Amino acid sequence: MAVTTQTFTTLVENIVTTVQGRAAALVDTTIGSVLRALLEAFAAQLLWLQAQLLTLLATTRASTSTGSDLDSWMADYGLARLPAAAATGNALFARYTATAPAFIAVTGTQNADGSVSGTAVVQTQDGAVQYAVLADTTNANFNVALNQYTLAAGTASIPVLIGALAAGVAGNAGAGQINTLATALPGIDTVGNTLAFVNGLDAEADAAFRIRFQQYLASLNKATLTAVTEAVESVKDGASCDVVEGIDYSTGNPRPGYFYVVADDGSGHPGSTFLESVFSAVEAVRPLTTVFEVQGPTLAVANITLTLQLASGYDPVATPAAVEAALTAFVAALPLGAGLPFSRLAQIAYDASGGIENVTGILLNGSTVDMAAAPKQSVKPGTITATVA
Repeated sequence: MAVTTQTFTTLVENIVTTVQGRAAALVDTTIGSVLRALLEAFAAQLLWLQAQLLTLLATTRASTSTGSDLDSWMADYGLARLPAAAATGNALFARYTATAPAFIAVTGTQNADGSVSGTAVVQTQDGAVQYAVLADTTNANFNVALNQYTLAAGTASIPVLIGALAAGVAGNAGAGQINTLATALPGIDTVGNTLAFVNGLDAEADAAFRIRFQQYLASLNKATLTAVTEAVESVKDGASCDVVEGIDYSTGNPRPGYFYVVADDGSGHPGSTFLESVFSAVEAVRPLTTVFEVQGPTLAVANITLTLQLASGYDPVATPAAVEAALTAFVAALPLGAGLPFSRLAQIAYDASGGIENVTGILLNGSTVDMAAAPKQSVKPGTITATVA
């Protein structure tokens, strides 16, 4: 409903016109008169009432409500905002001497809302962000009965799933930034993340919440592709999926009455807790008489190197760092099954700073060709290095 509003000046002018029209020349409404002061006070109160009306109209519609008002509106339909999600990923736990077994106990839990609780084991070098060790039954080195990872004798290093104790984008870290043991681990000497952590997300924004509400309404008939997709994306903020129908995941042969879901939490290598949550969500909406399975994506790492020529006066440290950050963000945002076009790398580098005069020596995984991806694959940033000529 469109609402016609008036400014303070317009309100006063309209009131004065009405009074003068009714009382003719018997009143004095000039500026500074007693009657004019009373009319202006009345107009000020009308302006306040008008503002209250506009506020009320805004909070009664999903398209204009914000924050807690939007949460309240959506709650009437049983839909809740996705909370902040903790960054997760694999870190490489290593040792100098591998003559005896070593063990890494699970110290944290990945909660249903995407947060992580527990005790810190590793951290960034400055200690600003700490991470707990999480269980991952898909990891061959994980012992379910003992709830721990095992480095067998003769094994120098293994990947271990960890999660940031601080939910949100604060838990994201570039490759190599998680490099310090926060707790002493017998038999473990070093830790490091070879891939960037990019799946930590703040609470769902209002705009994204409204879009998901539309998808939610479209999925209420259930047993559809839209319903399955919405179910996966509602597991946690940043979740995505690729649904393939009638083709067996393992063999690639036709398989009627079957579909598989490749689901990602944004990391490219989601843990078992996330995949189990996705399975439960899909089970609630799957078509009757069908069977399905849920798999994580196959990780495809994009390692990028390039050389920058800078204009005079531009910071030779901050500028390449901005380019690296822009490339990392672009690759991290690629959807499941999407490849990485080689030609976009130069464009992203130029757009990162106005001080870049030339970009040369671009290599994507050591070559100058596009990086293709299959529907089962997720391309994520690896080592991205920008140097100044």
